[in-house]
Amino acid sequence: MEERIREEFVQNALYRLDESTRMNRISLEHISEEELWKRPNASLNSIGNLILHLCGNITQYVISSLGQTEDNRNRDAEFNAESGYTKKELLDRLIETVEKAKRVINDASMEQLVRKRDVQGFYFSGIGVVLHAVEHYSYHTGQIAFWTKQLKDTDLGFYDGMDLTIKNK
Repeated sequence: MEERIREEFVQNALYRLDESTRMNRISLEHISEEELWKRPNASLNSIGNLILHLCGNITQYVISSLGQTEDNRNRDAEFNAESGYTKKELLDRLIETVEKAKRVINDASMEQLVRKRDVQGFYFSGIGVVLHAVEHYSYHTGQIAFWTKQLKDTDLGFYDGMDLTIKNK
C-alpha cells in the first residue's frame, strides 16, 4: 500500500509539472523577444525573470534538496536580469530543469519523501519539497499567462478541444 501511495503522489506531481510546462510553452509562443523582458511596472517581474526564477526554485527544492546535490542558487540574479536569454533559450532551460526534477521525483524512495530537510530556510519533508515546487511552478505559470494575456489581449487556449463543463460522476 505504501508503494501505491508513493506512486500515485509521484504520478500526480509529474502530471502537474508537465501541465505548467505546456502552459508556459503556449504563453511564450504568443510574446515577442522584447516582451519577454518587459516588466508591467517596477514592482513586478518580466516573464524572463519569472522563468529564471522557476528554474532556480525547482533546482533548489527538487534537484538539490530532494536529489541531495549541492545548492548553488543565486536567487537575486534571477530577478536582476534584464536580458541575456532568448525565448528559446529560456524555454529550453525550463524544460531541462523540469525534466531533471521529474527524474529526481520519480526516483525518490519513500524514505526520501518522508525525510525532513532544510531548504531555503524552511524545514520540509520530501513530500513538502515536491508540493512546494509544483505549487510554486503553477503559481508563477498563472502570472506568466496573465501577463501574456495582458500584453496580447488574447485567450491562450490552454484547454481548447476539452469540454470543461462535464459534471463529476
